[in-house]
Amino acid sequence: MLAAAQRLRRSSDFAAAIRGGRRASRGTVVVHLDSAGTPAPTSSPTTTASEPVRSAGAGHEPAPARAGFVVSKAVGGAVARNKVRRRLRHLVRDRLPGLPPDSTLVVRALPGAADAAYARLGTDLDAAIAAALAPRKSSRRSR
Repeated sequence: MLAAAQRLRRSSDFAAAIRGGRRASRGTVVVHLDSAGTPAPTSSPTTTASEPVRSAGAGHEPAPARAGFVVSKAVGGAVARNKVRRRLRHLVRDRLPGLPPDSTLVVRALPGAADAAYARLGTDLDAAIAAALAPRKSSRRSR
């Protein structure tokens, strides 16, 4: 299970990662990685006595990498989708510390993920994350 701080829950977080991130597809998964991340939520101006006021200055650590999963009905029925989601969540949990801080990862399962072995999902996920992290190659030709 991923910690609450490492999970994506809002559709706006998913949309930001998909629109602004790099996409890489390998075998059974598509990965969207937004290494810019999302800005940290700001606290409300009213605080209670039990909540200490935190300054945004020194001592501020970057937010941990966060992950979300998209497993559509094209993958299969509810049992197959939940099985794929559980497998991907377990695979991503070990890979999150290797991602840049404050990054957002969205893993989308393709229909073949339901029949894929656990090891195959792992190798596809590793290859997709590596491709998303790799620097972009210039596709422009020099004239």
